[in-house]
Amino acid sequence: MTFRKLSTTVSALVIGLSLATAASAKDGAIKIGAAVYGLNAEFMQLWADAAENHPAVKSGLVDLTVFDGRYDALVQQDQFETMITQGYDAIVFVPIDIDAGATAVELAHEAGIPVVGSNTMVNSKLLTSYVGSDDVQAGYMEAKSVLDKMGCKGNVVILEGPIGQSAQIQRGEGNKKALAECPDVKVLEQQTANWSRAEAQSLMENWLTAHDKEINGVIGQNDEMALGAIEAIKSAGLNVSDFAIAGVDGVTDALNAVKEGSMASILQDGAAQAQGAIDVAIKAVKPDYEPMSEIWKQYPQMTWEDGKKTEYNVPWTPVTLENVDALLAKRK
Repeated sequence: MTFRKLSTTVSALVIGLSLATAASAKDGAIKIGAAVYGLNAEFMQLWADAAENHPAVKSGLVDLTVFDGRYDALVQQDQFETMITQGYDAIVFVPIDIDAGATAVELAHEAGIPVVGSNTMVNSKLLTSYVGSDDVQAGYMEAKSVLDKMGCKGNVVILEGPIGQSAQIQRGEGNKKALAECPDVKVLEQQTANWSRAEAQSLMENWLTAHDKEINGVIGQNDEMALGAIEAIKSAGLNVSDFAIAGVDGVTDALNAVKEGSMASILQDGAAQAQGAIDVAIKAVKPDYEPMSEIWKQYPQMTWEDGKKTEYNVPWTPVTLENVDALLAKRK
């Protein structure tokens, strides 16, 4: 499937922003574009902030532009075409769609521009490398925390990510793996809320009405959706502690909710994913480059190996009462 056409208004806006960025680029700096699926929610904002604060960017070695994909594969492909036209040296790609993103990668490959994947995957063998985390494992971990609290009995609902994104697919696989260990648990509802707190709240409100007092657990494939479910439960006048709820990412509100005992969460280190991907992207352009980010020391099990690995996995960190204050302190 090819995504070439985009509305004139959006194209003009994206190209205009890129031209402005290109005009201000530092002479001799490596030009890297970070094409992320969307910046509405906190997790990708944290990812982008870490990318912009990479030591190579701060020092001027890299001139970085972060592109907001607006949760649209068409927009992301148009941004790739803009980066190709503007002669970017490398691209870090966080795709909204595992299949649709392959066309964009192919275009960059044909132009001789290396593409490093990060956070979400794309079905392409043309990526230079991928820096992310194992979403199947995350889906299993979060579902297991819900099912353990339920004692492997009762009914759950599942709030999914955008259909067709790798995190939705793989976390779903992990959810199923955990559910298979609890055959007495029934899935009452399963639907996408597109990583959105507001969409999840609306869905959960409907489900609470349709399944009066039957829902025991909520598996949110990200924290934003789990938090939306909590808001729906509160709005319905129900006790949040009567539900087993879990999400993924470790966004700030979720960390506070874990501290309050409202939900469980698993920290996805978007900062490490972003900075690791930039290190790998620089290496693809500058062969003698040595990584400047501290994340390789933070996660020694994620070995650098001269930046030539096809995949780097940033470990997950379960959020606990013991580590939540330290995690919150890093957000200040």
